[in-house]
Amino acid sequence: MEQTKWLSDPTHSELGFKIRHLMISNVTGSFRDFQVEVTTPGDDFSKAQVRLTARMDSVSTNNEQRDAHLRNADFFEAETYPELTFVSTDITQEDADTFTLKGNLTLKGISHPVQLKVEHNGTTKDPWGGERAGFFVTGKIERSQWGINFNSVLETGGIALGEEVKIQSELELVKQAVAVPA
Repeated sequence: MEQTKWLSDPTHSELGFKIRHLMISNVTGSFRDFQVEVTTPGDDFSKAQVRLTARMDSVSTNNEQRDAHLRNADFFEAETYPELTFVSTDITQEDADTFTLKGNLTLKGISHPVQLKVEHNGTTKDPWGGERAGFFVTGKIERSQWGINFNSVLETGGIALGEEVKIQSELELVKQAVAVPA
C-alpha cells in the first residue's frame, strides 16, 4: 500500500506543557518552532509512524526572563541540545477515535520511552482542495528522567517546581501531495 505523508500546519498546531508552580498553580508554556511528520499506509492512522522535532530556543511561557532561564543549563541547555525529538515505536487503536502512542522522547541527549493519548478529531477537505486531519495529544513525563532537576525549597517547606510535566498538543496535519505515475 502506498505511504501517505502528513505534516503539521504551524499556524493551526500547538505544542504545549504545564508544570506545577509553588505547589498551588500551573505555569504553561509552549514551543513555537516545531514540526510533526506522520507517515501512514494510505489514510490509516492506526498504523502511523510519527516524528516530532522542536527547537528548544523557541520555548515560550509569556515571560522572557523565565524563557531565558529555561534555555540555560538549569533546564534545557538549548545551545548544547538545540532540539527535542519524539519518534514513535508503537501505536494502538483504543476505539474509533482514540489511540495510545508510544515512542522515545529525546531531550538533552537523553532518550526515554513515553506514552501519549491521541484523540483523532476528524479529517476534512480544506477550502483549497487539500486534506487535513486534527488531533489532540496528551501525556505526562517526569522531568528528572531527562536531567532537569533544578528546584528550590520554599520557606513553607514545599518546592518551587513540580516533578511532573503535562504535555498537551493540538495538531492539524496536512496531507502532502502524492506523486501520480505518468
